[in-house]
Amino acid sequence: MGDLQTEQGESLELRYVPVSEFRRVVDAKGTAVARTQAFAALARINTLYMIEGAWSGHVGTSFSSLDVMSWLFLNELRDLDKGPDACDVFFSSKGHDAPALYSVMIGLGLLPEEKVHQLRRLHGLPGHPHVETPFVQANTGSLGMGISKAKGMAIANRLAGTPRRIFVLTGDGELQEGQFWESLGSAVNMGLGEIVAIIDHNKIQSDTWVDSVSRLGDLEAKLRAFGWHVSRVDGHDVDALERTFRALDAVTDLPKVVIADTIKGRGVSFMEGPSALKKDGLYLFHSGAPPEQQYVDGLKELLDVAGERMSGLGLGTPKTETQIRNPRREPRNTQNLVAAYSKALITQAEQNPHLIALDADLIKDCGLIDFAKTYPARFVECGIAEQDMVSMACGMAHSGALPIVHSFACFLAARPNEQIYNQCSESSKVIYVGSLAGLLPGGPGHSHQSVRDIAALGAVPKLVLAEPSTEAELHALFDHLVNSVGESAYLRLVSVKWPVPFDYPASNRVEVGKGWVVREGTDAVAIGYGPWLLSNAHDAAEEIAKASGTTVRIVNLPWLNRVDRTWLRDVIGNCRSVITLDNHYVHGGQGEMVAAAVAELGLEPAVRVTRIGVTELPECGTNDEVLAYHGLDIAGLVKALRHAVPQVA
Repeated sequence: MGDLQTEQGESLELRYVPVSEFRRVVDAKGTAVARTQAFAALARINTLYMIEGAWSGHVGTSFSSLDVMSWLFLNELRDLDKGPDACDVFFSSKGHDAPALYSVMIGLGLLPEEKVHQLRRLHGLPGHPHVETPFVQANTGSLGMGISKAKGMAIANRLAGTPRRIFVLTGDGELQEGQFWESLGSAVNMGLGEIVAIIDHNKIQSDTWVDSVSRLGDLEAKLRAFGWHVSRVDGHDVDALERTFRALDAVTDLPKVVIADTIKGRGVSFMEGPSALKKDGLYLFHSGAPPEQQYVDGLKELLDVAGERMSGLGLGTPKTETQIRNPRREPRNTQNLVAAYSKALITQAEQNPHLIALDADLIKDCGLIDFAKTYPARFVECGIAEQDMVSMACGMAHSGALPIVHSFACFLAARPNEQIYNQCSESSKVIYVGSLAGLLPGGPGHSHQSVRDIAALGAVPKLVLAEPSTEAELHALFDHLVNSVGESAYLRLVSVKWPVPFDYPASNRVEVGKGWVVREGTDAVAIGYGPWLLSNAHDAAEEIAKASGTTVRIVNLPWLNRVDRTWLRDVIGNCRSVITLDNHYVHGGQGEMVAAAVAELGLEPAVRVTRIGVTELPECGTNDEVLAYHGLDIAGLVKALRHAVPQVA
């Protein structure tokens, strides 16, 4: 990965609570309330430990939900000792609180103790819940699925004669998803009284206030209007939680919802709600690991509270153990495509007064903060409602505007796919920008690793797909999509910064379906796209050339669903081995299009095509771990390219 900066965090000492301390709390004499309070205090320490050790995670929403989770696991979920297939069910629909869930389960011995060190590591604990983890009952994807899944579980359990209560935790920003509201009515019609939904109402979604994005209004009245039994409680008052859940025991014929008023970041003073908002109104602790000093200061507060809770049970000061954090190395001179896009968007807005930017609750991650400040009247925050956002853009385009629609690629290609198809069928023009595209970053897990978006969107008529590999290419492609392409477009952006060993040719003329040569070679040609994939292929070709003298031509084709056959014939030249490279599933990726085009060219002698890409559900882990596992790191590509070129197989 090129020259590296000095390793960071190599001497930071992290502290965690061993399972033996949780066991002392569970076995202590005292009230259920006191034990739950102490248990939650210990779980907060380990949640912070896991996120800090992984260099990423969602501390704010983990802390807001921990008192509720601790109460449920210690006092509500029956038959945990019988295993995940026989006990009452709990799962989180919002998913960002996975570190909190893992901390609780590890503390209860439902997961091995060593897993506390393996958040977002290969074969460890995924960044978002996944059912391969014991006692995790549902995967998280686009939000809003939770109650629908709970209904399905309830119906199946009844059919099997298995009485199991089902507790599902949702976020309050999640309530902007239409599926949440779609799921309510039939649960009442079917009398699914075994379902208890808990809303973690911490008032902040991602980076800003829920009410500033999409006001929920009288939430209790709305839920009652669907026929649900509604309770409201302070989600950090464990006494009140006990009273609330005991009152629900008498309600057996209706599904129940508990609105738990919580504080995002609860437990560390400077992470809590309003005190953690920046001057621009964005919440500081939604995602990512706190800086080192904030970790140290936050840990001190958590240890003080845990000490008080443990002493109240007569257990003394909690024991902790230490671990030095794994250092993180960051490359120098990286290409930052999201930052480049932020500038490119403002440049185009200066020239086009009809350009409007729409966002789905990802203003920071999609590079829209500067645009929103510069053109507040032309920025529309749609919240966690991708279908609504795309159809809104459709209306804008019909009325003469140029909407630019933003979200993570995994959500933008999938949730509003039908709405995108509908918009394109009207022959209007909308540009869709999907960030966090592809296999990396590997930490969030497969729900956020967008490796099917090319397949999902590639066949939509009047929609051209493109992906840049450098900052300069991004500016050129975006300018072309805005000003020269008459149809709608999807711009796919890799969000991880990457050191790229080649430059975008200043003389390159952007034309749909045509690319450019990254590295010359005569024995084979490899065609791909994007910063890290082309960079790894470039470096792999260098290694092969040094070892065997065989040279592989590396070609960047930024167009994901269009290829110019004349250009393709020319770029293949006399090479009889063509390799396609996909930061995507092999099935449905750019490589399928290129392979079909090669076949249709009917070249003589015949050309052998080898397709390389993702072939299974993406693994969660560090970027290096994930690339190595899928064979898309430099070493893996050296091996794959050698097999694809007969001379060096």
